[in-house]
Amino acid sequence: MTLIYFLLLLSVIITIHEAGHLAAAKKFGVYCYEFSFGMGPLLWHKKTKETQYSIRGIPIGGYVAMAGEKDGDAAYPDVVVPEGRRLTDKPAWQKIIIMLAGVIMNFLLAWVVFSMIYLSNGVYYSSPEPLVNTVVAGSPAEKAGFLPGDMILEITKEDGTSIKPKSYLDMQVFSSGYSGKEIYRIDRNGETITIEVIPEFSEENQAYMIGIGGPQPKEIRINFLNCWYFGAVEMGEIASLMFATIRGLLRGVGLEQLSGPVGIYQATETYAGYGISAFLLLLAQLSLNVGIFNLLPLPVLDGGQIVITLCEAAAGRELNTRIKTGIMVACWVLLIGLMVFVTWNDIVRLLK
Repeated sequence: MTLIYFLLLLSVIITIHEAGHLAAAKKFGVYCYEFSFGMGPLLWHKKTKETQYSIRGIPIGGYVAMAGEKDGDAAYPDVVVPEGRRLTDKPAWQKIIIMLAGVIMNFLLAWVVFSMIYLSNGVYYSSPEPLVNTVVAGSPAEKAGFLPGDMILEITKEDGTSIKPKSYLDMQVFSSGYSGKEIYRIDRNGETITIEVIPEFSEENQAYMIGIGGPQPKEIRINFLNCWYFGAVEMGEIASLMFATIRGLLRGVGLEQLSGPVGIYQATETYAGYGISAFLLLLAQLSLNVGIFNLLPLPVLDGGQIVITLCEAAAGRELNTRIKTGIMVACWVLLIGLMVFVTWNDIVRLLK
């Protein structure tokens, strides 16, 4: 049953993404050869006026084959595309909207699901102020001198990056996955003091922690009118964590915590065991993460294609094909290497 949930999870996220590309492409008159649910051998298809809608044998993902894309044109060499209806014929702003449409659909899916989950639960717990409420005995925080009642004003990492947290969640996002020394500027009974602390890895939580706890969150009642706002708030909080993770990875921090397909499969099994709401929560989180990941400026992703489109628009001509191909190959090697690495991470954690 977990396998079915896993395939459903990935298929919904990727199909929604590709449906966004399809809708935007058709809006601007781009000729679309095929919209496919799944990959591999063809099981069923229905041809409309110009687009073939397909179901394929491997129920993971999907794609839109557009005229003007190398893969799409190569797969349908005998189709006569009307003049001006290739993606390459469209102005830069239309190309960018078509490329962004998939990400927008991922964000929209996440927003709707988060909002409906909060509406179903009937309550939202807002993050409390950045106040130390408890200190774990024997933890790095206790050894460093933290006390209950300390108000955290600023946190600075060894590389100089810092934050003045407005909430306890801001602190968690900023320090997530960080294992180096941090300097805390604290207000203690009106006196400003500085504390240095190095987090330790917690086997129980599988994360680096210093050992402090915050106050209880504020409880807010949810209705159909305000659920959309708090759904967006949830998106913003998870997006902040995602961006913090990406920044950490660029510095080589947090690589051991990355997960791939094996980790997602395990998460699917866990969340599905908690019921439909938990499974939908995982769906929304992954949809949001997929959307953000696709915005990275790598040529094999939507974000990279947008960068190339902007460069070509500024130069007034297409970039050299050999250069684009070389960059694409390099990015594919990078992504495949990353996939192998995160899969190895998942297997090691599974064996432990």
